[in-house]
Amino acid sequence: MKYLLLVLTTLLILSGCSRKPQPNPKPDQTSYKQSQTPAKYTGNQSTLKRLYAQYYGWKGTPYRYGGLSKNGVDCSGFVHKAYKSVFNITLPRSTKDQVKQGKRVYINQLHAGDLVFFKTGPNVRHVGIYLEKGKFVHASTSKGVIVSTMYSGYWKNNYWQARRLI
Repeated sequence: MKYLLLVLTTLLILSGCSRKPQPNPKPDQTSYKQSQTPAKYTGNQSTLKRLYAQYYGWKGTPYRYGGLSKNGVDCSGFVHKAYKSVFNITLPRSTKDQVKQGKRVYINQLHAGDLVFFKTGPNVRHVGIYLEKGKFVHASTSKGVIVSTMYSGYWKNNYWQARRLI
């Protein structure tokens, strides 16, 4: 039984938010490697406060693939719920469809509320919401809803693109 639980947990962690194959995007100016200057916050302070309030309301909610509640949520589900609550914007439910929304922005032009996308596996994508100073909020497979920094380590190496809807 312990072995089965270990295998299922491992598969869940490796699955990520979007498991459908996605075409490789054309290289563009939004790639992290082409712009290593951290974005300075230039957005609305009220937006930032609402995003942090949203984060604190969901903080620690466990990751659950396909989840949409405080009992468990995945990355695209969290973004879907947060955007509806904070901006009254109904986003598609999947990362695959969320990445098609809004317009692409350079990494050094990020504002609070921009969607940030990462390639976390050959066919796996991850999404979060940019806050400020390189921080973004997202549903982590290992720690649930958390704030992470995107300018170092794992997230820096897997950054894909950002989209602005507001």
